[in-house]
Formats: sequence, structure tokens, C-alpha cells
Amino acid sequence: MGTISARVPDELEAELDAYLEDENLDRSTAVRKLLSEGLEEWRRERALDQLAAGTVTFSKAAELAGMSVWDFAQLARERDITWVADDHVDADLEAL
Repeated sequence: MGTISARVPDELEAELDAYLEDENLDRSTAVRKLLSEGLEEWRRERALDQLAAGTVTFSKAAELAGMSVWDFAQLARERDITWVADDHVDADLEAL
């Protein structure tokens, strides 16, 4: 396991201390948990941005987000991100 050291502003440290108390966690566990949650959110946002920009496929975006395609579809719907253009759907229907 690697070690990360960071200097934080006093306000952020005070907020972390409040979090430690509320969650009944030691500092190291709390920082790992918050970092993990932050990176998870970052992965999801990045995947949604790439999907919206059309630079990745839907299944690749779900993979990047670390989510099942069903959960990712729900997230994309909640964020009002369209990953299938109407012209693609029309073409697919005509092909059938």
C-alpha cells in the first residue's frame, strides 16, 4: 500500500476533523474513504463527458465509470445525456 502526504488548508482540516467525529473513523481510514469516493465520482463524470462528446461508445463509457451498463444507463438518463442519435436509431430500424 502506498503512502500519500498532503498539506491542506486549516478550514479543510477542520472539516475533515468534523467528518472523523461524525463517521467515527480514524484519520487514515477517512482520507482513504474520501479519496476513493472522489475518484469514483471523477471516473463517472469523465465517462459521462466522453460519452456526451461522442469520443467513446456507451459500453466503453460504462467500463470507464466502473459501472454496469444498466446502472450507467440510469446515470446517463438522470443527467439527460443522449448516447444514441435519432439518425442512428432510424438507420438501425431501416436495416431491420
